[in-house]
Amino acid sequence: MTGGTHEHRGDELCETGLGLYARALRESHVSSDEVSTAPCLIDLGFLHPAVDDLERLEPVPPTVALQRLLRSSEDRIADERRRGQRMADAFEPLIRMGGRGIAYEDTPALRILSSKRRTGQAIEEAMAEGTQELLAIQPHDAHVTKRPDILEGAMKRDQAFLDRGARIRALYQHTMRHAPYARARYEQLTGDVEARTLDEITERLIIVDRTVAFIPASADRSLALEVRHPALIAYFVNTFDRLWRLATPMHPQAVHQPTLNGIPPRQRAIAALLIEGYTDSDIADRLGMNVRTARVHIAKLAATLGSESRAQLGYLIGRSGILDREG
Repeated sequence: MTGGTHEHRGDELCETGLGLYARALRESHVSSDEVSTAPCLIDLGFLHPAVDDLERLEPVPPTVALQRLLRSSEDRIADERRRGQRMADAFEPLIRMGGRGIAYEDTPALRILSSKRRTGQAIEEAMAEGTQELLAIQPHDAHVTKRPDILEGAMKRDQAFLDRGARIRALYQHTMRHAPYARARYEQLTGDVEARTLDEITERLIIVDRTVAFIPASADRSLALEVRHPALIAYFVNTFDRLWRLATPMHPQAVHQPTLNGIPPRQRAIAALLIEGYTDSDIADRLGMNVRTARVHIAKLAATLGSESRAQLGYLIGRSGILDREG
């Protein structure tokens, strides 16, 4: 704030204006002539004419005044963020152009990718330079399955990678075994490509040639982290390999888990999460299905075990022994 001058931002309150506003609150009003020394009070809407006397200006409550200032501040911050994003978008191709052919002492070990578009571009560039292997953990993403253009672009990218003699190994949730687009994908890809599934998998992970990895950096996956640190890459590869050995083959030759005591594999996975206290929404998310499908399976499981309530279902699952036997 400034003292006695109005050379300040239009969404700020000067010392003169603050003093006059405080007096208006104490006395319930000020005259319109007095406001000429602090026109910002009118501009910000802190004072308004009285209904019965236009020369008499009454103050809005302090809580309302504060909210108006905060709203203006938030709008200004949002504008600056949009400006910063426009600058980043403008400089991104220049940065990529300037980096080619220039020898740097160190490659950044970690880099934030600030949008899904940028993440896709970075993955495509890494795969375009890759010649050996792609390791991928791909949780169910409903947004992607509804975008044929994304699926088609991924198919072309993966096939080009395979055509250079590289191989692909991918891990999915078991629910993907029944997804038409997943079956079609692996029927069309040619080359050294394998896919396996588990009940549950980690968040998305893509590793190219064991030199660069991509992982989510936000819950909604709008941000990603590009990792080139050797120790982290080794950790990711080790995690993938351990999950891979536990997974059930889906392609090129599918191995199907058996049904035990009338309980299919998917319902056994749901049963394991139910007795741990997970909600329907949590179960759906962890197993890669929508909530409605999860509830259908829970209802079928309850009918098979003869359960009449959620509490009884947990007891009957434990008593049945279906989780004590390997599928």
